[in-house]
Amino acid sequence: MPKIGMVDDNKIIPIEIIERRIYVIRGQKVMLDSSLAELYDVETKTLVRQVKRNIDRFPEHYMFQLSVEEFENLRCQFGTSRWGGRRYPPYAFTEQGIAMLSSVLRSKQAIRVSIAIIDTFVRMREILATHKDLADKINEHDGQIAYLFEQVEKLMVHPEPPKNPIGYVPDEGNH
Repeated sequence: MPKIGMVDDNKIIPIEIIERRIYVIRGQKVMLDSSLAELYDVETKTLVRQVKRNIDRFPEHYMFQLSVEEFENLRCQFGTSRWGGRRYPPYAFTEQGIAMLSSVLRSKQAIRVSIAIIDTFVRMREILATHKDLADKINEHDGQIAYLFEQVEKLMVHPEPPKNPIGYVPDEGNH
């Protein structure tokens, strides 16, 4: 399992743990305040309090609060509420917002976790770019690929008749 980012001297955050906590909301890849608080090893209310104290560092393209409808849709995806008795919808942080969190939380762990998370976002972008490049190449050669499939299908449906064999073929009537 690939590992990424040191949290403290003894613990490494697996990439998969971070990837599973990244959601696409409003067309942006984000992480929720509760997931970030867990990774940073702080209470969610502490994380939110620090963000509110430094709200100028978090414009809307860095962080936004989910609407009640978005929050309900997200909870329905999980079947049950993982967030317990929250009284308000969670905050969602974009990659830039996560980078800014390390400056307002001001701990070595916050810096390490932010680096690990940002590395994961970068890795995901690289994977998506690779898939896009592959899709573009396939589309570029789509006509040729379709022609190849047609030819293969023709060969499978109408095989060539067997040619006259070379060499001695006994006459079945003369034994």
